[in-house]
Amino acid sequence: MGQYGVLVDITKCIGCRGCQVACKNWNDLPATKTTFTASRTNPPQMNFNNVTLVNFHTIEKGDKVQWRAVKMQCFHCLEPICFEACFVHAYKKTPEGAVVYFNPEICTGCRYCQLACPFLNIQLKWDEVFSRVRKCDMCYDRLVRGLKPACVATCPTGALKFGERDALLKEARERIAKNPDKYVDHIFGEKEVGGTSWLYISDVPFEELGFRTDVMHESIPKYTWKYISKAPILAVGLPILFAAFYVYTKRRAENEDGGH
Repeated sequence: MGQYGVLVDITKCIGCRGCQVACKNWNDLPATKTTFTASRTNPPQMNFNNVTLVNFHTIEKGDKVQWRAVKMQCFHCLEPICFEACFVHAYKKTPEGAVVYFNPEICTGCRYCQLACPFLNIQLKWDEVFSRVRKCDMCYDRLVRGLKPACVATCPTGALKFGERDALLKEARERIAKNPDKYVDHIFGEKEVGGTSWLYISDVPFEELGFRTDVMHESIPKYTWKYISKAPILAVGLPILFAAFYVYTKRRAENEDGGH
């Protein structure tokens, strides 16, 4: 069994926001107070209580102005830089493909993972001194029970399709090949930052839909290690420093538990 993923066909999304509601329901996330804005995106941005969001974009196609709705969340990179940046190993890269914030009790709140994320899809609880992280975990508790992510299960139009990543890539290529006048000849997530578990196909260029199209195609951890490994002091000294931070945060977590 290969890694799982989700294929998002933007042409099929009607912007119902059912995926947002399903995400909140399954993960028991509170509602977000919103105010009137000129945008259809509601809530206006991802935050600690909104880890999936349908963004609305106005695009010009031919002589018409149209709307496109795009579901956003953590892309679950095949080689996640958030996992590599976390020196206390609060993250876990699962065999199923989901990247999970697995050990929040040892997190130092350093925010390195958020700064490292090329897609800016990691959210923090800013009103805490040691900020905890929240991100889409691809409903990992559902995956291990053989269920689809909640957002996929609730999508009424088939805009979201769950399956093995290789099979989804094959299907995406087939859809593009059969409808060359409909789709842009690009699968976002196939190669970006070494590949992601969430894959997108679209009828308009991805840069018009808010995607980071300037990211490298090579895995970021592989790219950065080329240079870190050439600095012996950093290569030897950083693990020692990170180990010290780990011991500190582990003891802090134990003390907090003991105080309750």
